Amino acid sequence: MTISITSSFDGGNIRVLSITDTPSGVRADLEIANDHQSDFYQWFHFRVAGAAGRDVELRIVNCADSAYPGGWTDYHARVSEDRDSWSLAETAYADGVLTIRLSPDSNVAWVAYFAPYSMERHHDVIAWAACQPGVAHRELGLTLDGQPMDMLTIGDGPKQVWLYARQHPGETMAQWWMEGALERLCDEEDAVARLLRKQATIHLVPNMNPDGSRRGHLRTNAVGVNLNREWHAPSMERSPEVLLVRDAMDATGVNFAMDVHGDEAIAAVFIAGFEGIPSITDRQVALYHRYRDTLAARTPDFQTRLGYPVASAGKANLSMSTNQLAERFGAVAMTLEMPFKDNDDLPDADYGWSPARSMQLAKDCLAVLAEMIDDI
Repeated sequence: MTISITSSFDGGNIRVLSITDTPSGVRADLEIANDHQSDFYQWFHFRVAGAAGRDVELRIVNCADSAYPGGWTDYHARVSEDRDSWSLAETAYADGVLTIRLSPDSNVAWVAYFAPYSMERHHDVIAWAACQPGVAHRELGLTLDGQPMDMLTIGDGPKQVWLYARQHPGETMAQWWMEGALERLCDEEDAVARLLRKQATIHLVPNMNPDGSRRGHLRTNAVGVNLNREWHAPSMERSPEVLLVRDAMDATGVNFAMDVHGDEAIAAVFIAGFEGIPSITDRQVALYHRYRDTLAARTPDFQTRLGYPVASAGKANLSMSTNQLAERFGAVAMTLEMPFKDNDDLPDADYGWSPARSMQLAKDCLAVLAEMIDDI
C-alpha cells in the first residue's frame, strides 16, 4: 500500500504531483501552493500517513520560484509524530528541489516549514489569557473571512505598549513568541510582569492575520494582500486587519511597539528599526539602540551583526508598521526577526530554532523592556 499525503486542515499547504513506490521505500513529488490571489509561496504543512517503518523521500519541486529561494540553503524541515514536539528532518536542497527524508516509527507524521501554530491553539490561548486576573479581551472586528481580530490588554500604567505578531501568517515562530509573552505577563508572581503591569498598559494582538493562517499562506491575507505594506492607508476592503489595529492604536497612542516576525534566509535573531523616517529624533534612536544592545547582552540568542540594510534619511517605507508607528506617534518601534533555520551562533542539532526558544526570547524581550520602561 502506498502512502497518503494531505493538507486539508487548518494551516495546511501542499499539492501532490505523484507518489511512487520504490525498492527502498516510497517517493513523492510535491509542490507548494501559492497564497490566494498572490505570487507568494514558501509555507508548507502536510500529513503523511501509511509510512510506519518505511523510508520516505519527499521532493518539493517548485522551490526555485518561491518567495525567498535563498532561504532553502542549509534549511531543515520540521517533522513531528505527535504534533507537539517538532524536530529537524533530514533535508537537502539542490536545483530548485527541497528533498526531505523520513523513516517514521508511527503510521502518521506531520511535516512543516516551521512548527505550526494553529488557529485552534490561538483560540485556546485567547480563552486562557482572557480568564486571567487583570486581563481584558476585546474583539476589534472581523476579517474578510469572518474571523475575529483578538486583542488582549494587560496592566494600567501610563506607557502604551503594543506587541503584535504574525502579519505574515507563515511566520509561526512569531505567535509562539506571543504565547511566551502572555505566559510571563499573566504570571502575577513574576517581578518583570508586575513592574510592566504597573508602569504600562500592554496591548497584544497575537495574530494579525487569521485568514492567512488558516488558509496556509506564507505572507498574505484572504485577498493576497501583504499586511505589512498597508499601514499608511489600510482599508476594510483590502486590509481590515491593519485598519482595525491601527484605529485602536490611534485611540491609545503608542510609546513602544514591537512587530514580531520570522526571516527565511538569515540564520540569526535580530531587530530592524525605523531609521529613515522623516521626523526621527535623537531620543527615539538612543532608546532603540539601548533596547537592542541590552537585549544582546541579556541573551546569546540575540545578536546585532546581521540584519537588514538601514534606510537612508527620509527614505523609510511608511507602509510598513514599524516606520509608520515611529513616525505617527514618535514611538520607539522595532521589528523582531527570528529564523526559520537556526541561530548559527548557538545551534541546536535536534530542534534548530524552536517554539521553546521563541517563547523564551519573548520573556527576555519583556525583561529588557522592564529595565527601560520609565524612559520610553
